[in-house]
Amino acid sequence: MARYKEFEVNEVLDKAIQLFWMQGYEKTSMQELVDFMGIHRRSIYDTFGDKHALFMNALKRYEAIQNNKMRLLVEKQEPVKELIRQFFESTLEKKGDPQGCFIVNSGVELGLLDPEVSSFVEDSYSKTEKLLYNLILFGQQTGEIKAHLDPEVLSHYFMNVWLGLRTMVKTATNQEKLSGIINTALSILD
Repeated sequence: MARYKEFEVNEVLDKAIQLFWMQGYEKTSMQELVDFMGIHRRSIYDTFGDKHALFMNALKRYEAIQNNKMRLLVEKQEPVKELIRQFFESTLEKKGDPQGCFIVNSGVELGLLDPEVSSFVEDSYSKTEKLLYNLILFGQQTGEIKAHLDPEVLSHYFMNVWLGLRTMVKTATNQEKLSGIINTALSILD
């Protein structure tokens, strides 16, 4: 007779995200995952597979959460430039999560070592660039953004700014400096 799972998968995945995000993949042991997630080692293996499979599931869950936040942002009826500003500023918010970005951290830690993580991170970045591209294109169609600006080049540039912010926020204590970067990046649209 199969045992009933005594946990909700997304809740324990959220805990795995937190631990991997704080410590990285390599520094996180299976015992730490067992303790932090509050489930048995066998349950981790039965539900997610090995540590790497759990890590990939955590990355996918994190990406889904972030994509939902971006979707809600884009659905707001606000000027495109303001939406892009909010997109950047969301990186600076402290909501109890570790600083920076779990996907960016994972790409930096494992991008050259793990083809599956590298591919996942690259795909995630492409989705974000596409979102930025569509926002810029929409802004051009509504006249908010100058038509002569290349939306593809801008989406690459803004992606670079966003990745830089998501990295800098881990160590930067000067919020004015980070705000200045956002203001300078957005001045391209003026």
